[in-house]
Amino acid sequence: MTLQQLHYAITISEAGSLNKAAEVLYVAQPSLTSSMQELEQELGITIFHRSGRGVSLTSEGLEFITYARQVYHQYEMLMSKYGKAGTRKKKFGVSTQHYSFAVKSFVEMVRQFDTQEYEFAIRETKTKDVITSKSEIGILYLDSFNRKAIEKILRTNDLVFHGLIECAAYVYLWKEHPLARYPSIHFHDLADYPCLSFEQGAGGSFYFAEEVLSTGEYPRTIKATDRATMLNLMIGLNGYTLCSGIICEELNGTDFVAVPFEPDEPDTECRMEIGYIVKKNLLLSGMGELYIREIGRYLGQYTGRKEN
Repeated sequence: MTLQQLHYAITISEAGSLNKAAEVLYVAQPSLTSSMQELEQELGITIFHRSGRGVSLTSEGLEFITYARQVYHQYEMLMSKYGKAGTRKKKFGVSTQHYSFAVKSFVEMVRQFDTQEYEFAIRETKTKDVITSKSEIGILYLDSFNRKAIEKILRTNDLVFHGLIECAAYVYLWKEHPLARYPSIHFHDLADYPCLSFEQGAGGSFYFAEEVLSTGEYPRTIKATDRATMLNLMIGLNGYTLCSGIICEELNGTDFVAVPFEPDEPDTECRMEIGYIVKKNLLLSGMGELYIREIGRYLGQYTGRKEN
């Protein structure tokens, strides 16, 4: 039994005549008759009762056509979505730690496409979920503390990290924070204020932390799950977080500042490398390549800035 035979049988049942069905299908009547005989022989039933006035469905044929319509309708739906002239949207997704520049670059990339033809997704999420996501691209950072552990996890998941930018640590806080106008901030300056960090969920280790220097002794800590809450806590509680200093004012607003972090111990390593992860040997889609170019363009304004 073939889809073509199902189509023939359905058309004959609707036309009520082999001649009329042959005209609709642009098929010679003998070929149509032969195809139906082969189908009836294969199924072991009589689908059509033939007479001088045309054809009609037998009781077995009526039941068969009911199922045939369902099957052929599903086939037509598949073809309308996945066939050459289908309406299936091309998909592109990004999973990222909580970086406003990643969202900004995503916005600039999407603006260059017709969203009626494409299905886009960006997911600001936990570090573990960035690694295990089905997105084409993931955005995260490595430093001297988490690099070996994260790279091992990436290899296990057949992923490769590509660096985009290296940067020193900054303290991110509300512009009216008592420390906001300091030229640089030391760790001891922060003792009276809550350190804010993104929650990594049950089983989340220090290696999954999104904030550099995550192993430091912070006497006051508060966890948040999203960027909007983090910003509210900065205003309401004079909280702070340690970050790359790469801030998108267009998305986060102008009420926050990034102040260079100065470690108390001169040999403390507090640099981070932000990059993207993709499947090993994966060729990026056109959208993926454009997204990486947009990120590179945005990060370019921070390349070569004066660091601590």
